[in-house]
Amino acid sequence: MKKALLVIEDGTVFEGYGFGAQGEAFGEVVFNTSMTGYQEILTDPSYNGQIVTMTYPEIGNCGVNEEDTESRRPYLKGFVVKEYWRTPSNWRSQGDLESYLSNYGVVGIEGIDTRALTKLIRSKGAQKAVISTEDLDPKSLLKKVHSSAGIIGIDLVTEVSCDEPYTWTEGTQDWTPLSEESSQTKDTFKVVAYDFGLKHNILRKLTDHGCNVTVVPSRTPPNEVLAMDPDGIFLSNGPGDPAAVSYAVESVRTLIGKKTIFGICLGHQILSLALGGKTYKLKFGHRGANQPVKNLQTGKVEITSQNHGFAVNADSLGNDIDITHINLNDNTVEGIKHKNYPVFSVQYHPEASPGPHDASYLFQDFINLMKSNN
Repeated sequence: MKKALLVIEDGTVFEGYGFGAQGEAFGEVVFNTSMTGYQEILTDPSYNGQIVTMTYPEIGNCGVNEEDTESRRPYLKGFVVKEYWRTPSNWRSQGDLESYLSNYGVVGIEGIDTRALTKLIRSKGAQKAVISTEDLDPKSLLKKVHSSAGIIGIDLVTEVSCDEPYTWTEGTQDWTPLSEESSQTKDTFKVVAYDFGLKHNILRKLTDHGCNVTVVPSRTPPNEVLAMDPDGIFLSNGPGDPAAVSYAVESVRTLIGKKTIFGICLGHQILSLALGGKTYKLKFGHRGANQPVKNLQTGKVEITSQNHGFAVNADSLGNDIDITHINLNDNTVEGIKHKNYPVFSVQYHPEASPGPHDASYLFQDFINLMKSNN
């Protein structure tokens, strides 16, 4: 076991042991409260530019497999755990986590007090940090952290988006209709999905609901999307500051009113900006599978999976926009819809794998909206 250091921007130093790739990894250190699904977290492109801390203490006990990946590869910069489990035991396991991280150049650190780190992030906010297995001088590492780039104003989407358009046909293996209405969906809908850091399970859910999906790069001009004559347009999740991807905001602004639009996470923020709203950075973000969200249209509470560090300013939204969902922890905006155009979005992840699945109905809402507007 090789010694490693985690040095935070405020000067805090954690000593532990390296696992995965060797070297130095710089990024914004954040935490995720999920108890399961670490492989899905690792491969969520929304973590590009970040060092992810797992609050659940034992990680790696299930190994890794090909089915649970959410993208082409892990995009996070570093991984922090209390205890790395070196002997995975699961019937689906195809390899160990350390080898997986090493293969993709992800630097990890284990053996630190992740509870103390989480409390630090909650009190002082998400900060820049570094994990190092090479330079073990805290003062030297702190200087490097201070000179490293943050995530505000940085386009992290281009690094994770696809290079060329492609079609997607795979559904979920264990999907069952959520209602009689969804089970009777016979129509096929043509959907163009903007890839801002798209998770595979979103594509599987769209396919389950009868969509023929074409995925396009984040910088695809709106005229090319309209030339495909889709029934609907999907705006995906993705990493970083939504205001930094002004090209996507301008594209979506052009598409509003021309097609049915559904956005998730970063897609929700981009849609809000395109509608004239504003976004801001949260102190430490929402990352986990246990976030309570209230649906203001039904009065029901959903337990949701979330991963974002920015939010939409409620006061910046115009009178033609309804806020449909709010976070019950801090009352931040979790969903919107336009009063006149067939567009809506949510901040959280209704496709969440391994769960929860309280918000899966939103995909059927997208289907229904396309039906009524085509």
